[in-house]
Amino acid sequence: MTKIRAGELDVHVQRLHPVVPPSHGEAPIVVFIHGLLTDSLASYYFTLGPTFAQQGMDVIMYDLRGHGRTTRPATGYRLENFADDLDALLGALDVNRPVHLVGNSFGGSIAYALAASRPYRVASVTAIEAEPPVRAWTQHMADGLHDAKTQLALEDAIGWISDNFGAHTARLSKSALKIMQSTTIAEDIPRSQTIDDSLIDVRCPVFALFGDESGLAGQVDELEAKLARCRTVVLPEQGHSVLVERTDETAQLILDWVRENSQALVEAE
Repeated sequence: MTKIRAGELDVHVQRLHPVVPPSHGEAPIVVFIHGLLTDSLASYYFTLGPTFAQQGMDVIMYDLRGHGRTTRPATGYRLENFADDLDALLGALDVNRPVHLVGNSFGGSIAYALAASRPYRVASVTAIEAEPPVRAWTQHMADGLHDAKTQLALEDAIGWISDNFGAHTARLSKSALKIMQSTTIAEDIPRSQTIDDSLIDVRCPVFALFGDESGLAGQVDELEAKLARCRTVVLPEQGHSVLVERTDETAQLILDWVRENSQALVEAE
Protein backbone atom coordinates (compact mmCIF):
# COMPACT_ATOMS: atom_id res chain seq x y z
CA MET A 1 0.00 0.00 0.00
CA THR A 2 1.30 3.45 -0.96
CA LYS A 3 -0.04 6.68 0.48
CA ILE A 4 1.07 10.10 -0.72
CA ARG A 5 0.31 13.44 0.89
CA ALA A 6 -1.51 15.55 -1.69
CA GLY A 7 -3.10 18.76 -0.51
CA GLU A 8 -5.09 17.98 2.64
CA LEU A 9 -5.32 14.26 1.99
CA ASP A 10 -3.30 11.11 2.37
CA VAL A 11 -4.12 9.57 -1.00
CA HIS A 12 -3.91 5.83 -1.61
CA VAL A 13 -2.10 5.39 -4.93
CA GLN A 14 -0.97 2.44 -7.01
CA ARG A 15 1.42 3.19 -9.86
CA LEU A 16 2.34 0.60 -12.47
CA HIS A 17 5.30 1.51 -14.62
CA PRO A 18 5.55 0.16 -18.17
CA VAL A 19 6.51 -3.50 -18.25
CA VAL A 20 8.48 -2.79 -21.40
CA PRO A 21 9.79 0.80 -21.58
CA PRO A 22 9.22 2.59 -24.90
CA SER A 23 12.01 2.33 -27.44
CA HIS A 24 12.02 6.11 -27.81
CA GLY A 25 10.42 9.01 -26.00
CA GLU A 26 8.42 8.80 -22.77
CA ALA A 27 5.62 6.40 -21.98
CA PRO A 28 2.12 7.91 -22.02
CA ILE A 29 0.82 8.53 -18.51
CA VAL A 30 -2.71 7.17 -18.02
CA VAL A 31 -4.62 8.15 -14.87
CA PHE A 32 -7.62 6.00 -13.97
CA ILE A 33 -10.44 7.65 -11.96
CA HIS A 34 -13.03 5.38 -10.36
CA GLY A 35 -16.72 5.90 -9.70
CA LEU A 36 -18.70 7.03 -6.67
CA LEU A 37 -19.54 5.36 -3.34
CA THR A 38 -19.26 1.64 -4.19
CA ASP A 39 -15.99 1.95 -6.11
CA SER A 40 -12.24 2.23 -5.52
CA LEU A 41 -8.99 1.91 -7.45
CA ALA A 42 -9.42 -1.87 -7.17
CA SER A 43 -11.90 -1.76 -10.05
CA TYR A 44 -9.04 -0.73 -12.33
CA TYR A 45 -6.39 -2.85 -10.63
CA PHE A 46 -8.37 -5.95 -11.59
CA THR A 47 -9.38 -4.74 -15.07
CA LEU A 48 -7.51 -2.17 -17.16
CA GLY A 49 -4.49 -1.14 -15.08
CA PRO A 50 -2.16 -4.14 -15.53
CA THR A 51 -3.07 -4.45 -19.22
CA PHE A 52 -2.10 -0.85 -19.88
CA ALA A 53 1.22 -1.27 -18.04
CA GLN A 54 1.94 -4.39 -20.09
CA GLN A 55 1.26 -2.37 -23.22
CA GLY A 56 3.88 0.26 -22.36
CA MET A 57 1.80 2.79 -20.42
CA ASP A 58 2.70 4.51 -17.16
CA VAL A 59 -0.39 3.80 -15.04
CA ILE A 60 -1.66 5.78 -12.04
CA MET A 61 -4.66 4.54 -10.03
CA TYR A 62 -5.89 6.18 -6.84
CA ASP A 63 -8.74 6.19 -4.33
CA LEU A 64 -10.91 9.31 -4.37
CA ARG A 65 -11.36 11.35 -1.20
CA GLY A 66 -13.64 9.48 1.19
CA HIS A 67 -13.16 6.19 -0.67
CA GLY A 68 -10.98 3.14 -0.17
CA ARG A 69 -7.86 3.94 1.83
CA THR A 70 -7.72 7.65 1.10
CA THR A 71 -8.54 10.15 3.88
CA ARG A 72 -12.26 10.59 4.55
CA PRO A 73 -12.90 14.20 5.65
CA ALA A 74 -16.36 15.00 7.00
CA THR A 75 -16.94 17.74 4.42
CA GLY A 76 -15.57 18.99 1.11
CA TYR A 77 -17.10 16.76 -1.56
CA ARG A 78 -17.94 19.15 -4.35
CA LEU A 79 -16.71 18.21 -7.80
CA GLU A 80 -14.09 20.95 -7.69
CA ASN A 81 -12.62 19.32 -4.55
CA PHE A 82 -12.16 16.07 -6.45
CA ALA A 83 -10.54 17.93 -9.37
CA ASP A 84 -8.25 19.81 -6.97
CA ASP A 85 -7.28 16.50 -5.36
CA LEU A 86 -6.23 15.05 -8.71
CA ASP A 87 -4.24 18.16 -9.57
CA ALA A 88 -2.49 17.98 -6.17
CA LEU A 89 -1.78 14.27 -6.63
CA LEU A 90 -0.15 14.82 -10.01
CA GLY A 91 1.98 17.54 -8.44
CA ALA A 92 2.98 15.28 -5.55
CA LEU A 93 3.98 12.59 -8.07
CA ASP A 94 6.07 15.14 -10.02
CA VAL A 95 3.99 14.62 -13.13
CA ASN A 96 4.70 17.69 -15.24
CA ARG A 97 3.35 16.71 -18.67
CA PRO A 98 -0.20 16.16 -19.91
CA VAL A 99 -1.85 12.90 -18.91
CA HIS A 100 -4.58 10.76 -20.41
CA LEU A 101 -7.54 10.59 -18.04
CA VAL A 102 -9.81 7.53 -17.99
CA GLY A 103 -12.86 8.05 -15.81
CA ASN A 104 -15.66 5.60 -15.07
CA SER A 105 -19.10 7.05 -14.22
CA PHE A 106 -18.50 9.87 -11.67
CA GLY A 107 -14.79 9.51 -12.44
CA GLY A 108 -15.56 10.64 -15.98
CA SER A 109 -17.19 13.80 -14.60
CA ILE A 110 -14.00 14.50 -12.63
CA ALA A 111 -11.98 14.03 -15.83
CA TYR A 112 -14.15 16.55 -17.68
CA ALA A 113 -13.84 19.00 -14.76
CA LEU A 114 -10.04 18.82 -14.69
CA ALA A 115 -9.84 19.16 -18.48
CA ALA A 116 -11.98 22.31 -18.30
CA SER A 117 -10.23 23.91 -15.32
CA ARG A 118 -6.63 22.86 -16.02
CA PRO A 119 -6.30 22.12 -19.73
CA TYR A 120 -2.49 22.03 -19.49
CA ARG A 121 -2.80 18.91 -17.32
CA VAL A 122 -4.84 16.83 -19.77
CA ALA A 123 -3.81 15.19 -23.04
CA SER A 124 -7.14 13.41 -23.54
CA VAL A 125 -10.26 12.31 -21.70
CA THR A 126 -11.92 8.92 -21.86
CA ALA A 127 -15.35 8.98 -20.21
CA ILE A 128 -16.89 5.56 -19.59
CA GLU A 129 -20.62 5.80 -18.93
CA ALA A 130 -20.20 9.35 -17.69
CA GLU A 131 -21.78 12.79 -18.03
CA PRO A 132 -20.01 16.13 -18.38
CA PRO A 133 -20.73 18.12 -15.21
CA VAL A 134 -23.06 20.72 -16.75
CA ARG A 135 -26.10 22.21 -14.99
CA ALA A 136 -28.41 19.26 -15.69
CA TRP A 137 -25.82 16.89 -14.21
CA THR A 138 -26.25 18.44 -10.74
CA GLN A 139 -29.94 17.51 -10.69
CA HIS A 140 -29.21 13.99 -11.90
CA MET A 141 -26.66 13.60 -9.10
CA ALA A 142 -29.00 15.11 -6.49
CA ASP A 143 -31.78 12.68 -7.41
CA GLY A 144 -29.50 9.65 -7.48
CA LEU A 145 -27.76 10.42 -4.21
CA HIS A 146 -31.02 11.19 -2.40
CA ASP A 147 -32.54 7.93 -3.56
CA ALA A 148 -29.44 5.94 -2.61
CA LYS A 149 -29.16 7.49 0.86
CA THR A 150 -32.87 6.99 1.54
CA GLN A 151 -33.24 3.48 0.16
CA LEU A 152 -30.06 2.01 1.64
CA ALA A 153 -31.02 3.28 5.10
CA LEU A 154 -34.28 1.33 5.08
CA GLU A 155 -34.51 -1.57 7.50
CA ASP A 156 -33.36 -4.83 5.89
CA ALA A 157 -32.20 -3.03 2.70
CA ILE A 158 -28.69 -4.47 2.97
CA GLY A 159 -30.10 -7.92 3.74
CA TRP A 160 -32.31 -7.75 0.65
CA ILE A 161 -29.33 -6.77 -1.49
CA SER A 162 -27.34 -9.68 -0.07
CA ASP A 163 -30.15 -12.13 -0.80
CA ASN A 164 -30.68 -10.89 -4.35
CA PHE A 165 -27.23 -9.74 -5.48
CA GLY A 166 -24.77 -11.48 -3.17
CA ALA A 167 -22.61 -10.70 -0.17
CA HIS A 168 -20.02 -8.69 -2.12
CA THR A 169 -22.61 -6.24 -3.46
CA ALA A 170 -24.12 -5.99 0.02
CA ARG A 171 -20.74 -5.05 1.50
CA LEU A 172 -20.26 -2.37 -1.15
CA SER A 173 -23.73 -1.01 -0.46
CA LYS A 174 -23.09 -0.93 3.28
CA SER A 175 -19.85 0.97 2.64
CA ALA A 176 -21.68 3.43 0.38
CA LEU A 177 -24.26 4.10 3.08
CA LYS A 178 -21.52 4.68 5.65
CA ILE A 179 -19.86 7.27 3.39
CA MET A 180 -23.16 9.09 2.91
CA GLN A 181 -24.02 9.03 6.61
CA SER A 182 -20.58 10.11 7.87
CA THR A 183 -19.86 12.86 5.32
CA THR A 184 -21.65 15.61 3.42
CA ILE A 185 -21.02 13.94 0.04
CA ALA A 186 -24.71 13.55 -0.86
CA GLU A 187 -25.35 17.23 -0.13
CA ASP A 188 -22.10 18.61 -1.58
CA ILE A 189 -22.00 17.05 -5.04
CA PRO A 190 -25.25 18.64 -6.25
CA ARG A 191 -23.84 22.04 -5.18
CA SER A 192 -20.71 21.62 -7.29
CA GLN A 193 -19.37 24.15 -9.74
CA THR A 194 -20.38 23.11 -13.23
CA ILE A 195 -18.74 23.62 -16.59
CA ASP A 196 -20.36 25.64 -19.37
CA ASP A 197 -23.23 23.81 -21.08
CA SER A 198 -21.53 24.44 -24.42
CA LEU A 199 -18.50 22.38 -23.27
CA ILE A 200 -16.35 25.12 -24.78
CA ASP A 201 -13.74 24.76 -22.02
CA VAL A 202 -13.10 21.07 -22.81
CA ARG A 203 -10.51 21.52 -25.55
CA CYS A 204 -8.72 18.17 -25.42
CA PRO A 205 -9.79 15.10 -27.42
CA VAL A 206 -12.64 13.17 -25.77
CA PHE A 207 -13.57 9.51 -26.18
CA ALA A 208 -17.01 8.71 -24.75
CA LEU A 209 -17.93 5.05 -24.27
CA PHE A 210 -21.47 3.93 -23.40
CA GLY A 211 -23.66 0.89 -23.04
CA ASP A 212 -26.80 1.17 -25.12
CA GLU A 213 -29.10 0.09 -22.27
CA SER A 214 -27.96 2.53 -19.57
CA GLY A 215 -29.70 5.68 -20.76
CA LEU A 216 -26.50 7.73 -20.92
CA ALA A 217 -25.92 6.94 -24.61
CA GLY A 218 -28.50 9.61 -25.42
CA GLN A 219 -25.65 12.13 -25.06
CA VAL A 220 -23.85 10.96 -28.21
CA ASP A 221 -25.25 13.49 -30.69
CA GLU A 222 -24.79 16.39 -28.27
CA LEU A 223 -21.21 15.46 -27.40
CA GLU A 224 -20.26 15.09 -31.05
CA ALA A 225 -21.87 18.44 -31.88
CA LYS A 226 -20.29 20.40 -29.02
CA LEU A 227 -16.80 18.92 -28.77
CA ALA A 228 -14.30 19.72 -31.49
CA ARG A 229 -12.46 16.41 -31.11
CA CYS A 230 -14.80 13.68 -29.98
CA ARG A 231 -15.21 9.98 -30.64
CA THR A 232 -18.12 7.96 -29.31
CA VAL A 233 -18.77 4.22 -29.12
CA VAL A 234 -22.00 2.61 -27.95
CA LEU A 235 -21.71 -1.05 -27.00
CA PRO A 236 -24.83 -3.08 -27.83
CA GLU A 237 -26.74 -5.10 -25.21
CA GLN A 238 -24.79 -3.41 -22.43
CA GLY A 239 -25.85 -1.49 -19.33
CA HIS A 240 -23.85 0.78 -17.02
CA SER A 241 -21.24 -1.83 -15.98
CA VAL A 242 -19.17 -1.49 -19.14
CA LEU A 243 -15.82 -1.63 -17.33
CA VAL A 244 -16.52 -4.93 -15.58
CA GLU A 245 -18.67 -6.71 -18.14
CA ARG A 246 -16.82 -5.71 -21.33
CA THR A 247 -13.29 -5.38 -19.99
CA ASP A 248 -11.29 -6.72 -22.95
CA GLU A 249 -13.23 -4.73 -25.52
CA THR A 250 -13.02 -1.58 -23.41
CA ALA A 251 -9.27 -2.03 -22.90
CA GLN A 252 -8.57 -2.32 -26.61
CA LEU A 253 -10.71 0.68 -27.52
CA ILE A 254 -9.01 2.91 -24.95
CA LEU A 255 -5.51 1.62 -25.73
CA ASP A 256 -6.02 2.52 -29.38
CA TRP A 257 -7.34 5.94 -28.37
CA VAL A 258 -4.43 6.71 -26.03
CA ARG A 259 -1.85 5.58 -28.58
CA GLU A 260 -3.42 7.70 -31.30
CA ASN A 261 -3.50 10.82 -29.16
CA SER A 262 -0.03 10.23 -27.71
CA GLN A 263 1.35 10.08 -31.24
CA ALA A 264 -0.52 13.27 -32.14
CA LEU A 265 1.12 15.02 -29.18
CA VAL A 266 4.59 13.90 -30.31
CA GLU A 267 3.97 15.08 -33.86
CA ALA A 268 2.71 18.45 -32.61
CA GLU A 269 5.90 19.13 -30.64
